Amino acid sequence: METELAYVNPCQAMFVVPKRSFKKAHDRNKLKRRMREAYRLNKAPFYEMVISQNKKIILSFLFIGKKIEEYKEIEEAVLTHFKKIEAVLKK
Repeated sequence: METELAYVNPCQAMFVVPKRSFKKAHDRNKLKRRMREAYRLNKAPFYEMVISQNKKIILSFLFIGKKIEEYKEIEEAVLTHFKKIEAVLKK
């Protein structure tokens, strides 16, 4: 979602893993840690693109899988979403 609010960073992100799918807190926390790490390691080029477009964005990452995924699959999904968001912003 694009916002007009003044934030220090060009993006704010939140990460959600539903309790309905993963009853144990340590499973939800593990998935959120993996999503946050994938976001952290790959956000620099994304931030540069957002800054070049002179935009501020609020992101929400919702894990909708039914099983615990490995880090590599989560990272690929985050990168795919970055590309989709970039395409929308460039329109």
